[in-house]
Amino acid sequence: MATNKLHPAITVSNIKNFIPITLELNTSQYASWAELFKIHCQAFDVLDHIIPSTDDSSSTTPATTNSPTNSADCAKLDAIVLSWIYGTLSNELLLNILSPGSTAQQT
Repeated sequence: MATNKLHPAITVSNIKNFIPITLELNTSQYASWAELFKIHCQAFDVLDHIIPSTDDSSSTTPATTNSPTNSADCAKLDAIVLSWIYGTLSNELLLNILSPGSTAQQT
């Protein structure tokens, strides 16, 4: 019998609790913001949504215990990561990068 486990990324209700930096256009906080974001994505098993897998023998999603089983699940996780990105940007920066249909990795 298959059981549906809740992916850890779905449990994040407020990204600002984990990434307190708001990335702005004219500041030098990118390196700190990016490192916090990468650590957060790794901890919540969605790093592959911002950094492509370098393992040529696998599919686009690394094999982990919480990997999505279908494209709908993968799209949902990507939307969550994208919302994390958007939720940590200043309004000015958000308006500059917001693009319909983009993925977390593209953003």
